[in-house]
Amino acid sequence: MAKIIGGLAVSHTPTIGFAVDHNKQQESAWAPIFDGFAPMQRWLEEKKPDVLLYVFNDHVTSFFFDHYSAFVLGIDDQYAVADEGGGPRDLPPIKGHAALSHHIGASLMADEFDMSFFQDKPLDHGLFSPLSALMPCQDGWPTTVVPLQVGVLQFPIPSARRCFKLGQALRRAVESFPEDLKVAVIATGGVSHQVHGERCGFNNPEWDAQFIDMLVNDPERLTEMTLAEYATLGGLEGAEIIMWLVMRGALSANVEKLHEAYYLPSMTGIATLILENQAREAPVDVHQRQRDKINAQLDGVEKLPGTYPFTHARSLKAIRINRFLHRMIQPAWRERFRNEPKALYAEAGLTAEEQQLLDNLDWRGMIHYGVSFFLLEKLGAVVGVSNLHIYSAMRGVSLEEFQKTRNQQVLYSVAGKSA
Repeated sequence: MAKIIGGLAVSHTPTIGFAVDHNKQQESAWAPIFDGFAPMQRWLEEKKPDVLLYVFNDHVTSFFFDHYSAFVLGIDDQYAVADEGGGPRDLPPIKGHAALSHHIGASLMADEFDMSFFQDKPLDHGLFSPLSALMPCQDGWPTTVVPLQVGVLQFPIPSARRCFKLGQALRRAVESFPEDLKVAVIATGGVSHQVHGERCGFNNPEWDAQFIDMLVNDPERLTEMTLAEYATLGGLEGAEIIMWLVMRGALSANVEKLHEAYYLPSMTGIATLILENQAREAPVDVHQRQRDKINAQLDGVEKLPGTYPFTHARSLKAIRINRFLHRMIQPAWRERFRNEPKALYAEAGLTAEEQQLLDNLDWRGMIHYGVSFFLLEKLGAVVGVSNLHIYSAMRGVSLEEFQKTRNQQVLYSVAGKSA
């Protein structure tokens, strides 16, 4: 079974990544940052976690306000470094643990957290700034990651209590994963700071110390505070400290604090914290109970012939061809597809199998591969094939035979008037 070995909390200010990139670790203004990171580096080197369950927020880099979610779980097998305006940092991508991500996603949904999910998105300094100071990466990162992005920039945002409950659900999810894995939960963000308006530059070191003490010893009390109270004490942007409650909720009630440090160089208090888990096993198999709960909603669907739920695993496998077909909503892409499909295949990085499925308009084969039907109907609209033709191909019969099974013999598609 997977095991949560501990939790780490750290600020994610871009200051940290800047100092790493410009070799300022030994300079007097920057050295205290890395003195605080050193015990965390040693702990990670000693414990060698297989996976980092990484709680952070994006800074309007990969997630924009046209579709902004409270809790977004990465389900990919790799995450690149985002370009935040001046080019991406010179860091390698980090591998994801897709199987654990998929399990956690299913478990959180079973526990009635209405999650969003992402793949093929780069990650910004919310993840990579502190990570680049925690681990060496010259030869690739020594672990994998499951990223959990919390939307804390556009109100309303999740409450402190909801974040803590999410952490508790994450514990059930991780511990019910059947593979033996060592998982460390990392929470980033905060501590006190405000970066907008006339209150810009606000800090409150006394509150920072009180918050960390309560996080260790009485986290439930922190869940009783409102976001306005967090903003009053720590600045509006400092309210992102509620993400630390996700990490704390994922740990046992009793933890051992191995390290704590604090430094306020400029705009943001930079805090580091290591909590080692002191979990106890229940005398009953609560992990199998959680797995049963996860599987309950789709239990029996495998007995339905010709039925293929569009799971995270299928989505990840077919992300290239699904994205290719999604772009059929763009007129220029449609025109290029009609005129130069091979060039477009190469540009999209489609595999030989994916190209063959498209060339043959193998509707059933694409479903088997992992293509969503609602992207197939977009392809049908572009190539002049009605939905009914696609349906009959799914059934393996002629259009005429399929039409006989319908109450009305009509043809239609999603194509607009200009098609």
